[in-house]
Amino acid sequence: MELKTKYQYTYFIHPYIIDETKYDKYILKLLKDKRCSYKIFEKEKDLDIYNFFLPNIRSFLFPSFELRGELLKDFKNSKVEDKKRKIVRNTVAYFTYDFAEDIQGKVGTEDGIFFKIEGIEIICFNTGICFFTMKTHLENTNKFTDLLDFNYRFKGINSEFASLRDFENIKIQTDTFNDIKDISEFIHQITGVNSKSKNQSQNLKENIINSQFYTYSYVCVETSNWSEKSNFSNIENDFLRFANVLPSNYNSDFNKANLEHNLHIIEKYKYIKTTISNTSSNVICSGIDTYNYTKLPYEYENQYFYLYILSLYKKIFLMKLNTDFKQYDIIVKMREKFTKFTRKIWNKEVTLDDTGSLYYRTLNKALELEELYTEIQNKYEVIYKELNIEKNNNYYSIIVMLLIFSLIFNTINIIFLMYWLSR
Repeated sequence: MELKTKYQYTYFIHPYIIDETKYDKYILKLLKDKRCSYKIFEKEKDLDIYNFFLPNIRSFLFPSFELRGELLKDFKNSKVEDKKRKIVRNTVAYFTYDFAEDIQGKVGTEDGIFFKIEGIEIICFNTGICFFTMKTHLENTNKFTDLLDFNYRFKGINSEFASLRDFENIKIQTDTFNDIKDISEFIHQITGVNSKSKNQSQNLKENIINSQFYTYSYVCVETSNWSEKSNFSNIENDFLRFANVLPSNYNSDFNKANLEHNLHIIEKYKYIKTTISNTSSNVICSGIDTYNYTKLPYEYENQYFYLYILSLYKKIFLMKLNTDFKQYDIIVKMREKFTKFTRKIWNKEVTLDDTGSLYYRTLNKALELEELYTEIQNKYEVIYKELNIEKNNNYYSIIVMLLIFSLIFNTINIIFLMYWLSR
C-alpha cells in the first residue's frame, strides 16, 4: 500500500552571522524594507507560547512580550531610527517577510511536485547570529514519496554548488521568482552575504554555517498506513528516509542500523515519532488521533519550533566562540560573552511541559552541545592560566627591576654619603 499524507509542511532554516558592529545597521535595513514587518509577540494572541516557556527563557527569547499598553503604542508610533534603537537593546528581534501574492512552485517537469512558500521569518539575536526560515507546503499531492523528494532536493538550493547543476529539476512558477536561482539570490540579499567577495572573517563564518538548510518537517500520514490494523513496520523504511532527509529512491536495502545511528528518536506517544539529527528535526504521526493533525502541527511550528531555534543558536554561538580562539587579542571579551551565555541560557530549564522538556534535552544531545561547551570551558581554563602566569611573570619582573633599581639607588646614596663624611 502506497504511503499517503494527510497534512504536511516543512521549514527550511538557514543560519547566518552578521558582524556585531554592524548589527544595528542590519536591523535598520530590515525596518526600512517595506516588505519586512517587525514581529511583536503579544500575550493575548500568542498565549500558548507565553504559557509554554518559563519566565527567564521567555524574556530572553521573546522580549517583545514586554511591550504592552502605552509601551506598545509608543513603539508602533515611533520613527524608524527610534524603533531601531529600542530593538537592538533586546536579545532577539523577529521579522516577517511579506509578499503581495502566494509563492507557488514546482519540483520536476510537467508532472512535478507543486509547492507553496507560506511564510518567511527572519530571527536575529543581538550577538549577530541570525536565522532565515521559510515554511513550505506541498500542493496537489498526498504522496509521501513526493515529500521525501522535495525535502531532499530543496534543502540544497542555497548551497554554493547549487548553481553548478540543474537544481535537480526544481522549477518555480511564480511572478515573484523566475527560478530557484532567484530564491537563492533573494536569501543572499536578506542575509547580507556577498558570495562574490569573501574575506577572512566570512571564511571563518562559513566554517561554522552549514550551506544547506536545516530541515524542520511535520507530516501526518493516513490512518490506513499506520494504525492497529497496519503496523508501523510497513512504513519504517520510508520513515527512516524522512528522518534522514533522503530521497524516495534511496537504496531500499540500506543499512537500517547506520541510518538509526545518528538519529535520536522520541517515542513518547504510540502514533507520534519525533526524530532529531545534527541537521534536522522531523515529526511523523498517524491520523488515527485527531490531536495529531489539529493541535500537534500548531504546537510543532510554534512552541517546539522556537525550542529548535534556541538550540541551534546555542550551537552556533559556541562554535563561533570556539573559532574565535584563534584571535587571542579578544580573549577577555570572549570570556565575558561565555560567562553571560552561561548565566542567561546554558542549562536553564525552558518549560514545565514534560514533552517540551524531553524534546529540548534530546535536541541538546543530538547537537552535542554539552561536549562543545566543555571543550570551550577547558580551553578558557588553559588560556587563562597561561595569561595569569604571564601576568604574574610580568609582575615579578617589574618587582625585580624595582628592587634592582632600589639597590642601585641606595648604593649610590651610601657611596655619596661616605664620600661626604670623609671630607
